[in-house]
Amino acid sequence: MGMMNDTTGLDFILMGFSDQPKLEKILFIVVLISYLLTLLGNIAIILVSRLDPKLHTPMYYFLTNLSFIDLCFTTSIVPQLLWNLKGPAKTITPIGCAIQLYVSLALGSTECVLLAVMAFDRYAAVCRPLHYATVMHPRLCQSLAGIAWVSGLGNTLIQGTITLQLPLCGHRRLYTFLCDVPAMIKLACVDIHANEIQLFVASLVLLLLPLGLILISYALIAQEVMRIRSAQAWQKALRTCGSHILVVSLFYGTITAIYIQPNSSYAHRQGKFITLLYTVVTPTLNPLIYTLRNKDMKGALKRLLGKDPR
Repeated sequence: MGMMNDTTGLDFILMGFSDQPKLEKILFIVVLISYLLTLLGNIAIILVSRLDPKLHTPMYYFLTNLSFIDLCFTTSIVPQLLWNLKGPAKTITPIGCAIQLYVSLALGSTECVLLAVMAFDRYAAVCRPLHYATVMHPRLCQSLAGIAWVSGLGNTLIQGTITLQLPLCGHRRLYTFLCDVPAMIKLACVDIHANEIQLFVASLVLLLLPLGLILISYALIAQEVMRIRSAQAWQKALRTCGSHILVVSLFYGTITAIYIQPNSSYAHRQGKFITLLYTVVTPTLNPLIYTLRNKDMKGALKRLLGKDPR
């Protein structure tokens, strides 16, 4: 009997930060503000990138995908988190938990691959500037974005379905604030060694493999810039790649701490705060990084607001 069948009519309890009532009040305000900024920032990037013809480039095509992912990812998690932080109820229905698991896992996996695709785009921009338009033609961009989305959907269908089919017994308390694979497999009343191996393999493929490709892309970029031996070339490369490097550092620095770590440490307080960083804080910072550090985006915003006639 699968998990969903075993839990019909029995809600899951998201323990979250319930052991720290005073902290919950502070977190409610912080998370609410972060969520509103996430909505505002990512919607602005999507609209500006679509409406301004000067931003109809591969970089902003991928950035639009990233903003849409962050927008949906936080929406799949934060409203439930705010509800649990605000009131005494810390529960989520089995159906709600399954939906949250599928959606957040699909979008998180897609973002891992998309960031690698964006690193390849930056490599083409820096190392193949004269052939950039030929290399990053629209059909290739659509194919690369499609690969990212298919990878995310495939991963969530496999991992999510396997996780939800695990039989439950005993309590249904999740010692975190969302339904995710590492926390949910601990509720099973069977040996989960195979599930832990499967989670580790999936993490290698969808976390470390894209991260490896990102590092290779930036190693090639650094090699190309060092060959030129020009301070101006370094400045141009930093302008071209700086925002993406910051986003990659934030995203992978937090998510790998959750999925590539000793299993016994996941339920610790530190794990909950790291999860909070990559589910709430990082999607808030991404649009700020791309707007505050990007002259094209700032110029497009000014044009749309009528403050720049050019």
